[in-house]
Amino acid sequence: MAYMIETKNLHKSFPLGNKETLHVLKGINLKIETGKLTILKGRSGSGKTTLLNILSILDAPTEGELFIDGQDMGKLGEAQKEKIRRYEMGFVFQAVALLPILSAYENVEFGLKLAEYKDNRDERIKEVLRIVGLEKRMHHMPSQLSGGEQQRVAIARAVAHRPKIIFADEPTGALDTDSGIAVMKLFRELVEKEKITIVMTTHDPNLMQLGDTVYEMEDGEIRDAGRED
Repeated sequence: MAYMIETKNLHKSFPLGNKETLHVLKGINLKIETGKLTILKGRSGSGKTTLLNILSILDAPTEGELFIDGQDMGKLGEAQKEKIRRYEMGFVFQAVALLPILSAYENVEFGLKLAEYKDNRDERIKEVLRIVGLEKRMHHMPSQLSGGEQQRVAIARAVAHRPKIIFADEPTGALDTDSGIAVMKLFRELVEKEKITIVMTTHDPNLMQLGDTVYEMEDGEIRDAGRED
């Protein structure tokens, strides 16, 4: 079994102003399979977003080890980590963060430029917008799209440069139930068709059945890990 991400005894602490320490993550050990959809679930304050930030090397652990595709992230410099984030990762957040002056097509194109995508950009943009079901709205501005459509553009932008991993922090949090389920089904399609590893956080119980593996977090620890059938 191939693992895209593996952690060993991850801890994350933050100093408080009164000389005390806030322990947010308390010895996290997990293995995330390559080409699967993994969900980190838990209430607000459970530590899931902090963990996601460490897994995506946006932040560093206070203690412990993180391996991505077999590589020890603790041994890399910041320039090397930035290269991995730019070329091998994609990000989707609850706040869509599309550029309002650019069309759906241009937003995806902007992402490809940042990733210095070498292949045919026009062909790839149209392909990913077709995958997310927006090929007929590619020239619409974000203000002309619904919240669910905007999130699908954000997903298209995140996957366009063919990253190994997509990290999504509460990607359905601002959407209604139907739009949220549509986004999750899109993630499933991306896992199956594009062979991308997706790691996402959510507190929505309606979405759990769409994950391959669900890690339940509580008070900075993994309380339960189960495969969703």
